[in-house]
Amino acid sequence: MPQARPDSASPVARVVATPAALALIGRLRAQHGPLMFHQSGGCCDGSAPMCFAAGELMVGPADVCLGEIGGAPFYMTRAQFEYWQHTRLVIDVVAGAGGMFSLEGPTGQRFLTRSELFSDEEAALLPPL
Repeated sequence: MPQARPDSASPVARVVATPAALALIGRLRAQHGPLMFHQSGGCCDGSAPMCFAAGELMVGPADVCLGEIGGAPFYMTRAQFEYWQHTRLVIDVVAGAGGMFSLEGPTGQRFLTRSELFSDEEAALLPPL
């Protein structure tokens, strides 16, 4: 797997992006302006990370912000976070059709979430949400 890079000053990030994902985020930002992400819970587009123009998807108290990738905030529902709280999300890019609502759809690439369990040491350093 390509080396992912955190996009925060925290020593341990809850969400990181690979160089390929950061490059695609840069291209989408140039085309659409500021962006945001929401980890899909499995409805129409499976469990793909969805990329939107900033503000296009309304977030509220049922959502948590895990951090940023490529300068774009990354959200997930609080209920889904309960299951994923022990893992780092690694956002990558693979060939294929993107989610039907996600901005990368027409590019021939799609964002993909991989996960890694935090070590006990990393978990102790996680910033609170």
